[in-house]
Amino acid sequence: MTDSEIPVGARIAVGLAALGRPAYINLGRTGVLPPGREFEAMRAATHAVLDDAYRAGVRWIDVARSYGSSEEFLAGWLADRGHPDVTVSSKWGYRYVGEWKLDAEVHEVKEHTAARFAEQWAETGALLGKAVSLYQVHSLTVDSPLFADERLVGALAELAADGVPVGFSTSGPAQADAIRRAFELEVAGTPVFSAVQSTWNLLEPSAGPALAEAHAAGKRVLVKETVANGRLVVEPPPSLDRIARAHGVGPDAVAIAAVLAREWRPMAVIGPSSTAQLAENLVATKAKLTADDLAELATLAEEPAAYWRHRSCLGWQ
Repeated sequence: MTDSEIPVGARIAVGLAALGRPAYINLGRTGVLPPGREFEAMRAATHAVLDDAYRAGVRWIDVARSYGSSEEFLAGWLADRGHPDVTVSSKWGYRYVGEWKLDAEVHEVKEHTAARFAEQWAETGALLGKAVSLYQVHSLTVDSPLFADERLVGALAELAADGVPVGFSTSGPAQADAIRRAFELEVAGTPVFSAVQSTWNLLEPSAGPALAEAHAAGKRVLVKETVANGRLVVEPPPSLDRIARAHGVGPDAVAIAAVLAREWRPMAVIGPSSTAQLAENLVATKAKLTADDLAELATLAEEPAAYWRHRSCLGWQ
């Protein structure tokens, strides 16, 4: 990284995956959320994080239809605070079905169809209106039916033509393939997608080359799961822990700083579960990792298939 500090608002977004619903797969959230995780308590916790993030300079908030009531919480916060300079991104494709239960048998259901897109865009619009600056396909994979659905692709292109940028998020060991294939989609010679949000972290950096290509092509690049759903914080590898201690910061700050150090300049989406976690995450913008630090951290990468198998075993908590 350069010697100058990275402005918080320039490269950090706050995601509400861990705050918009009572259960999620992130490690390290159980002891910091409101006891009982009642709806109003989670709303208050979300607003507290958003207030602190805004005061710190964060101006990008990322939500999704499947993040429980994240869109509703954000809409209420925007209405109450009146901030005109906040960028909002949301996602469609998963439906939250957890009924605000910690022990729900199923928490979300995925469906990439034109009908689901139309339904969820209407729901997002009813809550957030013109505040939405990016609408993303949630968890696009190479085998998604989207790629063969001309009606759906046409609807996405129409939304982009109407002035709402359209993007997609990715997951799974074949993220790079999904990224490249999605950016090839065109309607009447115009690319459908202008942004991508992918998992990239010290344990799973395999999408990096495809994200670098996207950046070089002028696409907006966001990175999610920057601390590997909490794994890099709760159970940091020894080298990460040593580098963090050497810099006097937490392992989360180092992990996020490593994202910010990418030459393809992604927006790092962080997912704090509390104001304390937010403050610890934001230290990343001041952490000055050396070339030796980054080289050592690069050795932490796991095989993509192994990483995603591990992730699939994380329990909702």
